[in-house]
Amino acid sequence: MKLTASSTGKEIEPLAITIHQLVNELPLTMRTKNSRGIRLEEGKVIDYNYTGPLLEKVLDKGLKTSEIPESGPYQGTPVIVVPLIENDEITAAIGVVDTTQGIYSDLKEITKRPQTLNQKEDRP
Repeated sequence: MKLTASSTGKEIEPLAITIHQLVNELPLTMRTKNSRGIRLEEGKVIDYNYTGPLLEKVLDKGLKTSEIPESGPYQGTPVIVVPLIENDEITAAIGVVDTTQGIYSDLKEITKRPQTLNQKEDRP
């Protein structure tokens, strides 16, 4: 697979599906700099012509963002978007929607090993 700044949603589908599976099928969005992209939920392609405000922001700035969108299908839900940069050029943006609403972070804290908890408690 060759990913370019103009790859379409259909062309980036294999990479998007792979990442979607990697993150346990959390909703995923991805687009390239010059073309709209793909939106996946529950193992299925929802849209091959997708863009969103945070994808566009990351494509413009080239920096990771972690925000709660004020509009779009993921309005009110935390989203993390990262740029894919190659040869100092932004090629694409990939976003994962945290439908767990932070439950994972809470579980990480709850399931820490006892020695890790004790180390925290010993700190001033």
